[in-house]
Amino acid sequence: MKPRINKTSFGSITVGGETFDHDIIIRLHGDVKKRKKKLSKEYYGSSHTISLEEAEYVYEEGAQKLLIGSGQYGMVRLSDEAANFFSRKSCEVDLIPTGSAIKEWNEEKGSVIGLFHITC
Repeated sequence: MKPRINKTSFGSITVGGETFDHDIIIRLHGDVKKRKKKLSKEYYGSSHTISLEEAEYVYEEGAQKLLIGSGQYGMVRLSDEAANFFSRKSCEVDLIPTGSAIKEWNEEKGSVIGLFHITC
């Protein structure tokens, strides 16, 4: 079951009543995991560009969509390699600022994964 995101502010996100102080991934079956930012940071020097390696980690077979909360100010982007990867998997990617992304997440139906950056 997909958990409801209650709120976000700079540096935190609350999912199902539990507050996290780090970026998260919400898996297809609703599991909330800490985002492995180092998978992108080692290539780009920051976690603001999602690498192919992180894309491969985030993706789950059967996902039709990846909703990315790109940060409070919308700083996160996909690398070209990551964008191509999701395209080959026929997985739509929506990249929108985290505040707007949580509203979309709570209304989303179907096989969707969420990645939420909680700063920048």
